Amino acid sequence: MKTDTKVLKLVRRTEPLEEISVAAPAPVRESGQNSRKKAAAASQARSKPQPPETTRESLAGLELSPEQMVQIYRTMYLSRRIDDKEIQLKGQNKIFFQISGAGHEAVLVAAGTVLKSGYDWFYPYYRDRALCLQLGMTPLEQLLSAVAADSDPNSHGRQMPSHWGHTELNIVSQSSPTGTQLLQAVGAAEAGYRYKLIKELKGRAENFQADEVVYVSLGDGTSSEGEFWEALNTASNLKLPVLFLLEDNGYAISVPVEVQTPGGDVSRLVENFPNLHMERCDGTDVIESLAALRRAVEHCRRGRGPAFVHARVIRPYSHSLSDDERLYRPDEERTAESERDPIKRFGALLIDEGIVDQDELQRIKTAIDREVNEAADEALASPQPDPDTATLYVYSPDVDPTSEVFDTEASAELSGNPGTMVDLINRCMHTEMARDPRIVVFGEDVADCSREEYLETVKGKGGVFKVTANLQRKFGSSRVFNSPLAEANIVGRAIGMATRGLKPVVEIQFFDYIWPAMHQIRNELALLRWRSGNEWKAPLVMRVPIGGYLKGGAVYHSQSGVSTFTQIPGLRVVYPSNALDANGLLRTAIRCDDPVLFLEHKHLYRQAYNKSKYPPDNFMIPFAKARTVREGKDASIITYGALVQRSLVAAKQAEQQGISVEIIDLRSLSPYDWEAIVTSVKKTNRVIVAHEDSLSFGYGAEIAARIANELFEFLDAPVKRVAALDTFVAYAPQLEDAILPQVTDVARAIQEVTSY
Repeated sequence: MKTDTKVLKLVRRTEPLEEISVAAPAPVRESGQNSRKKAAAASQARSKPQPPETTRESLAGLELSPEQMVQIYRTMYLSRRIDDKEIQLKGQNKIFFQISGAGHEAVLVAAGTVLKSGYDWFYPYYRDRALCLQLGMTPLEQLLSAVAADSDPNSHGRQMPSHWGHTELNIVSQSSPTGTQLLQAVGAAEAGYRYKLIKELKGRAENFQADEVVYVSLGDGTSSEGEFWEALNTASNLKLPVLFLLEDNGYAISVPVEVQTPGGDVSRLVENFPNLHMERCDGTDVIESLAALRRAVEHCRRGRGPAFVHARVIRPYSHSLSDDERLYRPDEERTAESERDPIKRFGALLIDEGIVDQDELQRIKTAIDREVNEAADEALASPQPDPDTATLYVYSPDVDPTSEVFDTEASAELSGNPGTMVDLINRCMHTEMARDPRIVVFGEDVADCSREEYLETVKGKGGVFKVTANLQRKFGSSRVFNSPLAEANIVGRAIGMATRGLKPVVEIQFFDYIWPAMHQIRNELALLRWRSGNEWKAPLVMRVPIGGYLKGGAVYHSQSGVSTFTQIPGLRVVYPSNALDANGLLRTAIRCDDPVLFLEHKHLYRQAYNKSKYPPDNFMIPFAKARTVREGKDASIITYGALVQRSLVAAKQAEQQGISVEIIDLRSLSPYDWEAIVTSVKKTNRVIVAHEDSLSFGYGAEIAARIANELFEFLDAPVKRVAALDTFVAYAPQLEDAILPQVTDVARAIQEVTSY
């Protein structure tokens, strides 16, 4: 091998450009290595920043040693051979799924070369095998994922192969939905931005770097997702150091780019975003990719905003082994594409430049083939996860919000004038934000006034229900701020922030509009801890006004579909019915180590009957601790939210007829207090489950079914349910009254169940 330094140039470019130094690629570790050493890559020399033109007809010069060039080739070839080995193992029924990164290797190794492993942050998608290898992931670690081994660092056998995750390399656990990683990457970068702004956090930040970059990649098909545009919006608006790498292989499974994208060129559509540095490159050309990525990363490191690199790559294999591209791609297209194979191109370049000869190149390939085969053998011999571990890490193993640690209810001394639910939630937010500077509050309209120069002259918004009033005035715009009108943007960014150690308490303005964030909630937030085997987590709170009884709320301001969320493992769901409970449960939610959906009934916000004096600043109510609102002996009502007061009124009416009704307010719905239900049912032998959800498939169906299944011998009557009609809430008051459960409905159920 030659030992002199080569300067490779793209001769088709003519304008001189300052030479760019490139950090040496991370060495590929031996396949049996178990310990991982987190270390930043070598410091990278700075190049003069380039103007943000979208095209460059210039000379791209990169000074690379022969050793660096050979190492780049090794990583590219290693990535391809792991793909091939997995394809072989799938054909032998030894693994269960395969999706390759073939054709993307050049630009990905280039990205891993200019970025810093364990220093920068990475949100790759499933094609990014070569990037992960360049950052330091071993062939064994990737093959452990393929065979679903317990020791797989990506997911411990819980996710498909190529769903990358590695705590020591700052590769955040990724999932199958395309595009959800983009907003989380923006949130991760925003965490660094917020840490710099919040004075109480200065000097307390761990694993934050002053010039860190957050890498996120996507395919051309993902650019059709709305969250792609939401991510670009916030990254550009806040000038966040996010490197967007578009790996454009021309197809989203079978759908070609011209069907996905107007004009067939995504970068043409986004090039006018402010503060967004644009690069285009041939992603099958290592040298061109290195030059483009180096300029993009430099833009991010200098705090000038995000960068977008549009890399044209190829897909020589089908989308996955579940796909056969021959069904929709003609042979001539596939043959023409093979001429751009990045491994063939770079291997030929090494020979042409005299770095290696053909025999040396073959020896490199032979050694890598042996390494991959040995790693595959070791992976196949690795133990599978124990079936008993299936339910581990659905929730935090470290913090139990149902424990006595969170129960200060009995000893709480109340003081001051009674306040509404809005008042006591607002007080909790104030005291918790003063206690923990990591808490950030954002959502639509939650700030007092986004234009700070007007804060002294306007009253301030503080949310449409004024729940967050004066938080911005007290804690500043770095901690309390408005979001775009985009619910996925709110939750996705919050996930990224929580992953980095902040504690977001976000607001979805109305439960009716939570649905755009459902992907982020169901497939990302609730799953992050479990799918990574407790390697990653995102504890945050989503405050959501919910419910009807508004007289005019109608279809889109009265929804109450809580059962959709209580069936999601990993998500805590809380639903207070009065001011005091709202204060204590919110404080527990904030101090909890799991994601919490905190539901606040709009009708209950300012009712006089649920007011309370103020508890102390450490007042907490544990989850899964129901409250006995009223003692009784003839029948039990299990309820929550707005039905608590309606049940209480009905119970008082029944008392005039000599019927004693017990009322249990669940307060938290997931988890719920089963023991309180058992005790009450055994006491009264008759039970009603009442809620605002619709009757069919509503939350009460689960409670009723479990009572019938586990407490049947204690029942003297069938379980009765009171709920909304199986329709939508109407605008007309008389229709709303007929649709939602009223006091008369509860009273009728009491009569029926006690007379059975």
